Amino acid sequence: MSQLHFPFPLPLKRPSLHLRRLTMSFSSFSSSSSSSSSSSSPSPSTTHLKDDPVLDAQSLSLVLTYHDRTKHSFTSYARGPRGLDWANQPNPFRRYAPAPLLPLLHLPAGDPSPGLDAPPYSSLFRSLPPPEPISKATISRLFYDSLALSAWKTAGFSTWSLRVNPSSGNLHPTEAYLIAPGVESLSDSGFVAHYAPKEHSLEVRAALPSGFFSKFFPENSFLVGLSSIFWREAWKYGERAFRYCNHDVGHAIAAVAMAAAGLGWDVKLLDGLSHEDVKRLMGLHVFPEFEIPSRPVKGKMVDIEFEHPDCALVVFPRGIGEFNVNYRELSSALSEFPRLEWKGKPNVLSKEHVCWDIIYRTAEAAKKPLTAGDRFSIDPFCESESHSENSYKGFSVREVVRKRRSAVDMDGVTAMDRPTFYQILLHCVPSGSGNGGKQKKQLALPYRALSWDAEVHAALFVHRVTGLPKGLYFLVRNEDHFEMLKKAMRPDFEWVRPEGCPPSLPLYQLARGDCEQLAKQLSCHQDIAGDGCFSLGMVAHLEPVLSDKGPWMYPRLFWETGVLGQILYLEAHAVGISATGIGCFFDDPVHELLGLKGLNFQSLYHFTVGGPVLDKRIMSLPAYPGPKVDA
Repeated sequence: MSQLHFPFPLPLKRPSLHLRRLTMSFSSFSSSSSSSSSSSSPSPSTTHLKDDPVLDAQSLSLVLTYHDRTKHSFTSYARGPRGLDWANQPNPFRRYAPAPLLPLLHLPAGDPSPGLDAPPYSSLFRSLPPPEPISKATISRLFYDSLALSAWKTAGFSTWSLRVNPSSGNLHPTEAYLIAPGVESLSDSGFVAHYAPKEHSLEVRAALPSGFFSKFFPENSFLVGLSSIFWREAWKYGERAFRYCNHDVGHAIAAVAMAAAGLGWDVKLLDGLSHEDVKRLMGLHVFPEFEIPSRPVKGKMVDIEFEHPDCALVVFPRGIGEFNVNYRELSSALSEFPRLEWKGKPNVLSKEHVCWDIIYRTAEAAKKPLTAGDRFSIDPFCESESHSENSYKGFSVREVVRKRRSAVDMDGVTAMDRPTFYQILLHCVPSGSGNGGKQKKQLALPYRALSWDAEVHAALFVHRVTGLPKGLYFLVRNEDHFEMLKKAMRPDFEWVRPEGCPPSLPLYQLARGDCEQLAKQLSCHQDIAGDGCFSLGMVAHLEPVLSDKGPWMYPRLFWETGVLGQILYLEAHAVGISATGIGCFFDDPVHELLGLKGLNFQSLYHFTVGGPVLDKRIMSLPAYPGPKVDA
C-alpha cells in the first residue's frame, strides 16, 4: 500500500496537519518520478504551422504564458480586482433593441414534472427518443431546458436570477443564438435570432439568404451559436476570467446537447469553421474592433463589452445518418453575412470597465483558422453502460436540468454507496460501451457533440463512498494516455483497480488515505472540496495538443472540462444530492501532488459532489414571470 510524502508544505494556515497515510514532506520531493511530464515537449506540428510557423509559434507561446501567469499558488493569486465594484457590475442580460421580439412558449405553472415531453433522465444515456419535428413548441422546450432562467432568489434587499446552465460566480458571460430555417409560428423564412433568457424570447436580428439551409444542412436541422462577453467574468475574476468563460461554454454545449437529446435530436460542433466564420454567422461583426491596451487600464470602454464568437452547433434528428458539411463553401457563404440587414443595437452592460489586457491578447492568439479539410462526421450513438440504474430517483430530464443548482456548502455527512459512485463515473467516460470497450473517442452523450478525442482525465479525492477506501483515484478518459500518465506521475502510485469496478470503467486507486483536508487546501482552502462524497481535479493533455493542433485548442480543452462538469452536476441531482464547480484551486501544488511536471498535463477545473447545506434565509421564486430587475 503506497504511503506518500508530498513535496509542498500544506496547508499554509495549519502547518501541523497530518493526513492518515497521506503525509507531506519537502524531503521526499527527490523521490518523485524523474520521468514526468516535464520531458521535452513535442515540436509543433508542421501540418498546422505550415501557413505561418513563426506567427503560430508566437501564438502558442502567448497562450502558454497566459496559462502559467493565471495560476493560483499558496503565496499569490492570479491578478484580479482588489474588491468588487458593485456600481459597475455588468448587466447579465444582453438585449438588441429594437430587434423584433418573438416570445417562446412557457410551460404551465408547477412544471417541471414527468410527462410525455420529458423522458426519464437516465434513459437518454441508453438511446434517444424518436425525434420531434422542429416547431415553436420544440424550439421553446430546447431553450427552456438548456439556457433559460431556472429560478429567482431573494434574500433581504437582494434579488438575483439562476439559469439552467451554470456559470462561474453566476455572472453568465455566455450568449446564445438560433440560426434556423423557417419555423411555423416563428418565422416564414430562415433567420438569425439572439436568445433573451430573461424574457424566454428570440430577438430576430437578420433574415437568412434564401436556400442557405437546404444547401448546407439536412432537413429538420438548425444551428445554435455561442459567444462570450469576457467583461462579465473579468469584472470579478480579473485575468483568470478567460478560463472561466470557456468552462461556461462547455457547460452550455452540454446543456444544449442534453436538452436536444430529450427531443430526439443529436448535436455536433461545426469545428471546421474559423473564428471569423462563427462571428459572421451570429452577426457579431457589428461590434467595433476592440483596441487592446498595452497594460491593465480602468475607464469607460464600451467596446470591451463585445461578444467573442466561440462555436456553432448543428442540431439534427437522431438517426439521420451521415451528411457532409463543405466547410470551404460554407465559409464562403458566411463571408457575405455582413451584408445582411442586421437589426438591433446591443445594450450597454456597465458604466465603467477594467481591461485585463492579457485576456484579449490570449483570445486573439487562440482564434481558430478555417480548417476546410476537416471531415464532418457523425459517429453512431453509443450507449453508456448501466451499473446501478436504481441509484437514480426516476426524475425526468427536465426535472434534473431545471432543478440543478450549485451547492454553496456540503454537509460533511452525506455518503453515497459504491455502485452509485461507479454509475456516475460511467456517465463521465466519453466512449460509453462503444469503441471496442476502450475509452477514447467521444461517442456517448453529451461528449459526442465535441469533435476531438477525449483529452481530459480526472484525479479524484474520495471522501465518503461506502464500500470504497478513502484516498486518491484516477479516471483515465482516454486510454491511449494510460502509459504516458503512469510514467509522468509519481512512481509510488499503486494504479490498481478498486473492488467491484466495472470492467469498462478505467478507474484506478493511486493511494489510500484521508484526503479531506488536502482537497480543501488545494481548492483555495475551500471546505466544500472536502465535505462532499468526492471531489476531483480535471487534468488535461495540454501542451502536446496545442503544439500538434494549434493554440485554438486551448479554449476547447476548457470546453471539454465544462461538458464533463455539466454531467457531474446532472448526475448528482439525478441521484438526489448536489454538486458545484470549483474554479479556484492552486494549480501547481495539484500537479506536484500527482508528480506532474512541465505543461504536458495540467489541471483545468475542479469539482465536488455531495450533500448540500441549504441556506434557509434565501427564498426561491419562479423563473417566469420574474421580478422587474436586471439580476
